[in-house]
Amino acid sequence: PVITLAMGVVWATELLLLLTLSSALRTIAVCVPCTRVQPHGIHTTQSAVPARHPSLCRVRLAGSCARSCGMRMQLDEESGSSSVQAPVQEGYDAEQITVLEGLEPVRKRPGMYIGSTGSRGLHHLVYEVVDNSVDEALAGHASEIRISLHADGSVSVSDDGRGIPCDVHAKTGRPALETVLTVLHAGGKFGDSGYSVSSGLHGVGVSVVNALSERLTVEVMRHGQRHSMSFARGKVTSEMTTSPLEDEPDSPASARSGTAVHFTPDGAIFKSGVVFEAERLSQRFDEHAYLNAGLRLVLVDETLPGEPREQVYEHRGGIAEYVNHLCEGKKPLFDDDGGTFTSASSLKGVYVDIAMRWNAEVYSDNLLGFANGVHTPNGGTHIDGLKGAITRVVNSVARHTGKLREKAASLPGEFVREGLCAVIAVRLPEAEFEGQTKNRLGSPEVRAIVSELLSHYLTDFLTRRPKVLSAIVDKAQAAAKAAEAAKAARELVRRKSVLGSSVLPGKLADCSSSDPALSEIFIVEGDSAGGSAKQGRARETQAILPLRGKILNVEKAHDASMYQNAEVQALITCLGLGIKGDDFKPSQLRYHRIILMTDADVDGAHIRTLLLTFLYRYKRKVVEEGYVYIAYPPLYKVRHRSRTSYCYSDAQLDERLGQLSGKPAIQRFKGLGEMMPAELWSTTMNPKSRILKKVTVDDAAQADRMFSILMGSNIAPRKQFITDHAGSLDWERLDL
Repeated sequence: PVITLAMGVVWATELLLLLTLSSALRTIAVCVPCTRVQPHGIHTTQSAVPARHPSLCRVRLAGSCARSCGMRMQLDEESGSSSVQAPVQEGYDAEQITVLEGLEPVRKRPGMYIGSTGSRGLHHLVYEVVDNSVDEALAGHASEIRISLHADGSVSVSDDGRGIPCDVHAKTGRPALETVLTVLHAGGKFGDSGYSVSSGLHGVGVSVVNALSERLTVEVMRHGQRHSMSFARGKVTSEMTTSPLEDEPDSPASARSGTAVHFTPDGAIFKSGVVFEAERLSQRFDEHAYLNAGLRLVLVDETLPGEPREQVYEHRGGIAEYVNHLCEGKKPLFDDDGGTFTSASSLKGVYVDIAMRWNAEVYSDNLLGFANGVHTPNGGTHIDGLKGAITRVVNSVARHTGKLREKAASLPGEFVREGLCAVIAVRLPEAEFEGQTKNRLGSPEVRAIVSELLSHYLTDFLTRRPKVLSAIVDKAQAAAKAAEAAKAARELVRRKSVLGSSVLPGKLADCSSSDPALSEIFIVEGDSAGGSAKQGRARETQAILPLRGKILNVEKAHDASMYQNAEVQALITCLGLGIKGDDFKPSQLRYHRIILMTDADVDGAHIRTLLLTFLYRYKRKVVEEGYVYIAYPPLYKVRHRSRTSYCYSDAQLDERLGQLSGKPAIQRFKGLGEMMPAELWSTTMNPKSRILKKVTVDDAAQADRMFSILMGSNIAPRKQFITDHAGSLDWERLDL
């Protein structure tokens, strides 16, 4: 009994790890083969299906996970939208030229301003309003922002800043409040008399929120007066009214100021539904609190049953606290200042704030960049300046102090940065971003400024702390030796990749199609499941790769061990992943759908977690760009008279049994090997009827942190995490 209980705790722990990783990785329901995401419920469509696919595609479940694993199913609005081209006009003259005035362009082409009309664009409305309040905080005029998600689908955002000006605007002849809300690119972030820096990414501001809202009301407290105004779909519905503020015991009217915006998104624009996710907003607000030490953000969720839930985001430790948060579960390389050190300085009008920490037993770096409060996931000139300065200074000081011999080769940057976690936040006027998504800072002057400021600080810091320098250099040299040890195995993988299918592992049952866009591979556990999958598959487009047991946990392994592991080698070669660290090239992938198909028990969940860890750590872009999917086989087979149905969750089983009379026969599938090939095909592999969940990264920093906590070698944070979340498990329905 003791052994059984201990094994049960282990299995429960593994399931909990998967649940948490699943929440860190965003998942969406996808209809394959057309890869079109379907709306909630059963849906059939013809218009969006390519000609080479069947005329109907079905996804039987969306909105919530079909299984009891806890993973949430989201709709990917960007790939789910469809359009039909209008017939080409025979005549083309002045009558075909359309002039859009005011906010009409926004309602005509909303995707140009907020990215999409799905969930991402919907949440962008909140970001735009909150970013205006954050700009007030950046300018030193606001200390608290309050965001409320109301049960009717509306949102309120209020701050204690200066309040939007309400006097008459010289150019428009209308109140400045109305101008800000009805004129594109109107606001304090344009020109040099408002904000010196702004977090506004697209510069579209609250006017776009107004245009895409069914209703919007704004209230401004300023100079002892209250100003109010209402709008509908960008049009004024009530002119600005002004009334005096009344004194309060602890707050005289003249001392109170701020802006409050209450808006309801237009359901005619956001056709996939107006449903805000508190968790998605939470990540953004937490980031703001870290980047603006002392700023307090309060999120109130009134959409759930019961009392409203309130979450406060306030981090007085700033980005140093952020780095420690990201490094939770990791052991610092040295103990000075808790392992984390910071630099804050400015040059030529550019303010640079950096926090850094090297970690032991971590074999990659994690660098996060922000420009004017905006996360730049693709890096940019601020990250380039950071990397260059660290590599140059560590080598220079190491030579000067004798830690590195004068004639010895310089330590490459990738080895110097091994184990480094750093956050850099720059603030500058007129920041330039690259690409339409603006995920990379392009301002050329920032590279030199960051490099100069960090070089001065780091040179002084490392010169005064030789033990810190020694720890960094020793780790870099160990990384170089490990890389040399892994070279032979890495070259073997490289040769296999070049030679192609002639050296593919014998256990791989490849598909006959040579087009990666049409091909998919199912990664299954064991020969039993592999046998059923091989017999039931569509041989033209579906490949099967069986694994023997649990693969190596790469979170705890160095590259040398990883390349020498047979199962990992098979994955790298079969998938066409190339070499770790090399640029990701989609053209090298052998399959554009990598489907993890494991058993519906905790062992299967653990294998799935190990595979996700490997893919995320080895070639993160494969996950980020949407090539990884999770297959969901049914949990139950229900036979009633002459009919057979399948249930994908306990709730679905309860619902099905409630619809049937008598005593139907129920079979609980413990593993894929128990299913006949035809059953496995019809329920889990058939593109017309299966359920797939596409795995994407919603928050890279949070995903990185959770992989480290749950799969790393440091036990204490994982133990604490399990203790904190054990109460969320449904022990009665847990498979042990």
